[in-house]
Amino acid sequence: MLRATADSGAQIRRALAAIEADALGLVAAEGRPRAVIVAGMGGSGISGDVLAAVCGAGCPVALSTLRGYTLPGWVGPLDLVIAVSCSGRTEETLAIAAEAARRGARLVGVGTAGSPLHDVVAAAPRAVFFAVDAEGLMPRASLWLLATPVLLIADALGLASVPRSALERAADILDETSVECGPVRPMPDNRAKLLGASLAYSLPMVWGTTPIGAVAAYRMACQLNENAKLPVVSGAFPEVNHNQVVALDGAFVGGDNHDIFHDSVNDGPGPMTLRLVLLRDVEEHVKEAQRADISQDLAERRGIPVDVVSAIEGHPVVRLASLIGLVDWASIYAAIALGIDPTPIGPINELKARLR
Repeated sequence: MLRATADSGAQIRRALAAIEADALGLVAAEGRPRAVIVAGMGGSGISGDVLAAVCGAGCPVALSTLRGYTLPGWVGPLDLVIAVSCSGRTEETLAIAAEAARRGARLVGVGTAGSPLHDVVAAAPRAVFFAVDAEGLMPRASLWLLATPVLLIADALGLASVPRSALERAADILDETSVECGPVRPMPDNRAKLLGASLAYSLPMVWGTTPIGAVAAYRMACQLNENAKLPVVSGAFPEVNHNQVVALDGAFVGGDNHDIFHDSVNDGPGPMTLRLVLLRDVEEHVKEAQRADISQDLAERRGIPVDVVSAIEGHPVVRLASLIGLVDWASIYAAIALGIDPTPIGPINELKARLR
């Protein structure tokens, strides 16, 4: 996972080099769709969330991410379905792609060449496939390889302005984060190691401001689930202030029991207690910013440790990369602090085996 995470910036560059202008032209040739549905699961499905966050409230069409087996009844020939699967074998995504083709919807596939998803797209009359080389990569380590084609499709359709220069800048930010947060950088100077160590043996609650921060919060929760095997709650402002904030008075409030010098072998793990992580965008609504500030104060007054990670200025995809780059590294260091190998996903593999 360390090498794959360090490769994040290179994934964007490889995707940019592999995508043919002719393929984007075919997608754009039919004009702007009535609605766009991104179908995908797990580390592939988050591409749809990234797209929605980058497009923002100014997106001229309805945009949604679909995680499941069933295509909504209203989807038809006026709509575009983007099916994303790293392996090209995800059963839920294949079901959606096949149904979209049956209904005559426009269909785009993003995944491995020669896969079942590629076959479904190749057989559909109004379809384009974008092949990605994800050999040796797990879906959760392929975010930028999968999201880059989706973002370029959005740009070609006029859903958002996502110039290649913005994606190249995002790649640079991910590279810089890998240098700053990589394994050779010692803990006192490594934000990701400090954050990851603080999250070990905690019950993290991760909240994000704006759609950018919200996607990063969801990504952090999923990465901590899979890499560190931790239960995590994520949410977005202002919604978290109407439900999750009440957990600040819950049974798991116990202060910061684990500083960076805590030795879980000699000192024991101790009780797992709540820890709040705020992922803040730089373009927050004034009320959203106020809510985040107050929420931090409420937590700190109760002895709940709070970590704040702020995005850098720039294009939405750059801001998102500045948050996700850090939290991806932190999730790996949380696993290491717990003595857990971040790579295996035993329960997922058991589920797949029993579903066959």
